[in-house]
Amino acid sequence: MDIDQMKRTIILLFVSFSLHFAISQIKADTGFIHETFPDSMLRKIQNTHEDTSRIKLLSAMALYYALIRQDSSVFYYSKTIELAEKINDQHARFSAYAEMAFVLNSAGNYDKALEMDITALKIAENLTSNRLFSMARCYDIMGLINRRLNNDSIALDQCRLSMQLYEEAGRTRKLENENNGPFVNIALIYLKWKNLDSAYYYAKKCYDMSAHFIKGREQPWISVVVSTIANVCEEMGKFKLAREYYQIGLETDNKFNTPLFRVRLYNNFARYFKRVGFLDSCIRYAEKSYQICRGHQFGEQTTDAAGLIAQSYELLNQPDSALKYTKLFLAAKDSIFNQSKLLQIQLLNIDEGQRQKEIRRAINKAQENYSNKIRYYILIATAGIFLLISLILYRNNRSKQIAHRKLESQKTEISDQRTKAEDALHELKSTQNLLVQSEKMASLGELTAGIAHEIQNPLNFVNNFSELNSELIAEMNDEIDKGNIEQARTIANEIKGNEQKITHHGKRADSIVKGMLQHSRTSTGQMAPTDINELADEFLRLSYQGFRTKDMGFNATLVTHFDQQIDKINIISQDIGRVLVNFYNNAFYALAEKKKMKGEEYEPTISVTTKRMGEQLEIMIRDNGNGIPGKILDKIFQPFFTTKPTGQGTGLGLSMSYDMIKAHGGEISVNTIEGEFTEFVIGMPLKA
Repeated sequence: MDIDQMKRTIILLFVSFSLHFAISQIKADTGFIHETFPDSMLRKIQNTHEDTSRIKLLSAMALYYALIRQDSSVFYYSKTIELAEKINDQHARFSAYAEMAFVLNSAGNYDKALEMDITALKIAENLTSNRLFSMARCYDIMGLINRRLNNDSIALDQCRLSMQLYEEAGRTRKLENENNGPFVNIALIYLKWKNLDSAYYYAKKCYDMSAHFIKGREQPWISVVVSTIANVCEEMGKFKLAREYYQIGLETDNKFNTPLFRVRLYNNFARYFKRVGFLDSCIRYAEKSYQICRGHQFGEQTTDAAGLIAQSYELLNQPDSALKYTKLFLAAKDSIFNQSKLLQIQLLNIDEGQRQKEIRRAINKAQENYSNKIRYYILIATAGIFLLISLILYRNNRSKQIAHRKLESQKTEISDQRTKAEDALHELKSTQNLLVQSEKMASLGELTAGIAHEIQNPLNFVNNFSELNSELIAEMNDEIDKGNIEQARTIANEIKGNEQKITHHGKRADSIVKGMLQHSRTSTGQMAPTDINELADEFLRLSYQGFRTKDMGFNATLVTHFDQQIDKINIISQDIGRVLVNFYNNAFYALAEKKKMKGEEYEPTISVTTKRMGEQLEIMIRDNGNGIPGKILDKIFQPFFTTKPTGQGTGLGLSMSYDMIKAHGGEISVNTIEGEFTEFVIGMPLKA
């Protein structure tokens, strides 16, 4: 017997011993497992010689152990795969690989689980029936594995693809009954991201789809669905509702006594009671979980239960009990290592079997190739000699001509590429100039709308007092005709007062027009002393009125805190004005978008603050909109990057603003929390 064969023999003996031990342990725990099922199934497997029937029996045994002992489940699935490959049953191969991936994921062996699932997907893609449904199942498991690996974005895409394939397969009833995996995983991903509304949506949708099972024909996995929505409600602070869902999960699980699902429910419920401060209830449910785990290889669940009990006793100031369960927690962690080691032996056995098959295939293929090569060696050698002589003669005769043509061709190609590059550069510069001009014109257009609103107010005063003076003059003439000189003088004084008001508001309109013309014309690049408080306030109100002309139903609270100790500073007012308008417009857009989602309960607010910080000026623009997602925060100042819909932004506003502030020797920083607020801080030196 050689060394490799001896190793395989030892591994098989060890696995057989482990399996015998596992069955003995399961039979001992009569509270959860049918006592005679493993023995009965083993007898059937031993007495059945028809391959198709043996595959079904092996699959049943693997499924039986899936939620009890993962190493035994992997062992029977590996036997199923061997037999399925022998008779070329691709559906059985697919099912075994896919379910083994699920079991390995439950055991925490994510890399191997992903490998098995990819193998199952390759098989599913070539199935002649149930192809789309089988592929959907693979992407469902793949999403679960990647979620466990914290590849949340990838997992989200895979779960959505799984849902799409289920729909295309036309198996909506199957999706409602058994394949809630994509919905549960998406809900848990959004829960991790703290996107609680989306998490609740998917968890509730999954729960509603399964509602008719909860009322009558329950299935074991219903407890996972209920536990998920309970987790979401707990995170949302809806503790009463979370407790109700946990209770539903326990009532459903009572009908099945599935150990793995039950301990997860008990641990979740215990964690809930710890969170709401009911430590005695936490200890009671964690103790139940721990007692179940003692009869099974649920390493992670055992450590969770022992850890919760230890933490609760510590909070209750019972150090002896806390120490006891801390020791049990550490012992459970050691047990996880032993379980993992046994599972690795099972996987090594599978890998060794696959390797031997690949070696046999390679040997057969090599022998076949060798036979074919022998037949053609002499012919190839003869043809090769003549071909070599021909190539040498051809090369000697044509090498110079080919080299010359190649050189000419390269010169022409280089010239053409240079011309194309110059044309492309010219076109790019033209396009950039047009986009920059477009951004400036868009900003100017929004300001113009605000200007029109601001001018309308003094014009209304002028028109109203002019009409009033016309009436007073007619009245004064009547009084003069009657000889009431005193009354006529009183009316004349009122007319004089109205004329002063007309003059005041006329000058006000004139001042607005002159100021806006100055700010809207092309920048000369010249710095001039400017009241930054007045500039910030003026453009805030103009931008607000300009935005309201596009959305008359929009209203926002404007809050200003201006430091009156700031003197006029030398800046290019047109440029700083454009910077402020860009930030204001973005803030109003964010407020309007959040208003659409939140409705009347939400009060849009924008605040502008100026502050002198030694020799520095700070301008803070804050809105309570949706905030900026962290994944795009480093892109917002890049040219042409925008989150607005197509046609509503060029992506140049913040980029231009950044460059203008840099030109003034300043900096722009951003503080934001997604879903709560965004604050831009502009810092500039007070002295240029």
